[in-house]
Amino acid sequence: MQDIVNWGILGAANFARQHMGPAVHAAKGARLAALGTSNVEKAAGFLDFCPDLKVHNSYEGLLDDPDIDVVYVPLPNHLHVEWALKAIAAGKHVLIEKPVAMKADEIDGLISARDTAGVLAAEAYMIVHHPQWQRAKALYQDGALGKLVHVDGAFSYFNDDANNIRNQAGAGGGGIRDIGVYTYGSAMYLTDQEPDSIRHANITWENEVDVFAHVSADFPGFSYSAYTSTRMAVRQEMVFHGDKGVLRISAPFNAELYAEPKVELYRPDATDIVERFNGVNQYVNQVENFSHSVRTGEPYAWTLEDAQKTQRMIDMVFAVA
Repeated sequence: MQDIVNWGILGAANFARQHMGPAVHAAKGARLAALGTSNVEKAAGFLDFCPDLKVHNSYEGLLDDPDIDVVYVPLPNHLHVEWALKAIAAGKHVLIEKPVAMKADEIDGLISARDTAGVLAAEAYMIVHHPQWQRAKALYQDGALGKLVHVDGAFSYFNDDANNIRNQAGAGGGGIRDIGVYTYGSAMYLTDQEPDSIRHANITWENEVDVFAHVSADFPGFSYSAYTSTRMAVRQEMVFHGDKGVLRISAPFNAELYAEPKVELYRPDATDIVERFNGVNQYVNQVENFSHSVRTGEPYAWTLEDAQKTQRMIDMVFAVA
């Protein structure tokens, strides 16, 4: 069994430079070994924290590098499936930035390619690697809420930069694909349920991308309501409300970057619980867990099948809207 897993990054995305690149560099059992980009200026930002990084001047050069075990794909959303398939065909394990695909059925081909090649391929859904979500799920599974009745959530930030890919329809932009994956997917992660139907989807569009979306859905046994926006001040929260307790996650998605990560459980008998999870880098945890699964073959926490469930809900929302 290899001790160190060598990672390569496909494209010099700002998110990769700011978060995932440093996370790979800091993770135990992983090494940031190479970057594929034709933009020398963007490569400089990676060399600042990883001076030994090998820089390939094309994506193909990275995929052809025999020293690379894992390829991380942070490209614009509409390119994820194409380049993930190429990485798998090159014999690489692949971690794909969310959302994996533009539609749920596109993930079928990735699952098939993964299974045929015998590699690990998954979505970079970092929140499931954070102990606040693991603790929240354990509380729910232990019955701390009693019967779950309703889930509500919010995720918003302000970005009206027309040059940003999040505001470009052709690149798969929009708030639902960027952050709806969290308000939708986190509810499914905690409850292990998928929605039966979308009751309501109120979407505001600008230049063919959604900038506000309020969604109501019915899950087996409970209702759901959440909004996402890329034109509102920053807010993040998920609340799970049962007949015996209320579970609130205060910084559910950008822990510590947004606010202090806490799990708060409030119950009528005043046996409340407030637990804090400071000093945790969920991106580092994600890299370490992925690398561990590559080395050992042990199951990974968030599969392509999990990502496909979230994408199915996204598809349902757009169909209703």
